[in-house]
Amino acid sequence: MKKLYKILILALAVTSCSLDENTDALSTPDNFFRKYSECQSVVNGCYTPIKSIYTAPFFMATECASDIMWIASGTLDAQLDISPVKPRFGATVWDQCYQGIRRCNFAVYGIEKTDAVTEEQRMSLLCEAKALRGLYYWLLTSFFGDVPFYLEPILDNAALERIAVLPRMSADTTRAVLVRDLQQIAPLAAQTRTSDNEGARLGASMAYMLIAEMAAWNKDWDAVIEAVGHLEDIYGDLSKYDLTENTLWRNKNTPESIFEVQHTYVEGGLNYTSNVACVTTPKRNKDDIYDGIHIPELGNEATTWQSAQPCVFFSQGLQPRMGKDLRKDINYAWAYEGEIFTSLKNATRPWMGPKFWCPGMKASADHNNYKVFRYAGALLLKAEALCETGSSAESVRYLNMTRNRAGLSDYVFRTDVRLQEEIRLERARELFGEFQRKFDLVRWDIWYRSVVEYNDYGTLLNNVLPCHRYYPIPDTQVVYSKYNLDNNEYAQYGM
Repeated sequence: MKKLYKILILALAVTSCSLDENTDALSTPDNFFRKYSECQSVVNGCYTPIKSIYTAPFFMATECASDIMWIASGTLDAQLDISPVKPRFGATVWDQCYQGIRRCNFAVYGIEKTDAVTEEQRMSLLCEAKALRGLYYWLLTSFFGDVPFYLEPILDNAALERIAVLPRMSADTTRAVLVRDLQQIAPLAAQTRTSDNEGARLGASMAYMLIAEMAAWNKDWDAVIEAVGHLEDIYGDLSKYDLTENTLWRNKNTPESIFEVQHTYVEGGLNYTSNVACVTTPKRNKDDIYDGIHIPELGNEATTWQSAQPCVFFSQGLQPRMGKDLRKDINYAWAYEGEIFTSLKNATRPWMGPKFWCPGMKASADHNNYKVFRYAGALLLKAEALCETGSSAESVRYLNMTRNRAGLSDYVFRTDVRLQEEIRLERARELFGEFQRKFDLVRWDIWYRSVVEYNDYGTLLNNVLPCHRYYPIPDTQVVYSKYNLDNNEYAQYGM
């Protein structure tokens, strides 16, 4: 145990939180990869930054600044009160993603060089590390647009100094490089669902999902179709995955999941929790009373903050209360066991639903697993790709997979434009709250128009500008890069 502790401390020494950090003492991989357990320990460290990213502020930034929900929170990301000098949660995303990338680059370099593992082990570890690296770059390019890109390990000060002054690189180019890298490694790893891996470690299925996500940004529709085809070979028919079981965040590492943010809670033991449930639960009045209703499953110790709520556009239009969509009773809540919440009796919007509630939460310690990538999302990407390449009938078939599981009838094709719009709306219904809505809207180049048209939070609407489609790079990083980085899009608006 002491040896593993030393290895993790050394791993931290060769990674840093931002592109500017310098250090006089850097270690080489020679003593990190002497056996399989040491290699796996280094890969374990690649997961750590995920903890600091997927939190309530990130939920606000990716879901609440969109067309389907908002939150009147004092966390200013929810109000789009952001700029290069006030990057808000953008500073955390930047720092933690680059820390993750440095750890992944180091892991890939050492695992490729070592002769202490079998080829099967090598491919598994490489796929895991490269998938995690792909996740961090996918987050960066979705959040900031063009960002500095590098794959080399930081083994000396010269490498640190070179990387510190890297300029923005085209996000399309970054994604294309990563897609090719993942396309090469994914077929060589075990072709299994994430839930079938011990400890839900990431592997080929995560690699294929990231290929599909990044290729969709680049409009490389053939790559999307191919990657999702591999996921179909692994996951099979969507209808065999129960809707409620596989979408509630309290149900951990469910069969449909491709990537969940892992949380654990053991009273009196080691905990890894976050706080999203604090902003997705009806307000607690006292004991186990939530907005006037006894909800024993939620317990009497939960801390609730200002809650996110669906926009009227979503809860009355896309997924109406009296509609047939089974997801409405999961995504949001007007009542509990038939009793209407006190503050909602004359309201126009409901609370967030049981999908996000954390039974037995202690204070703000949300121990749900957050579902980020599910098989349903991959199938909708394929529906989109087929629509964009003129295969309308096949596109409708894939769209109906998620619709039918949710109790909706088959979609009736009229025109390609209407089909494209319906797929976009279906992603809102199916992936509600799963940290992706803003990314989708930006990817489709409709974010600003959609927010202005459908979001009903006045403070956000007073602040929103087209440049907010991406977060600004923190000014401190621009300075440390010797102004090789920029925020030109924000400068156009005097920021």
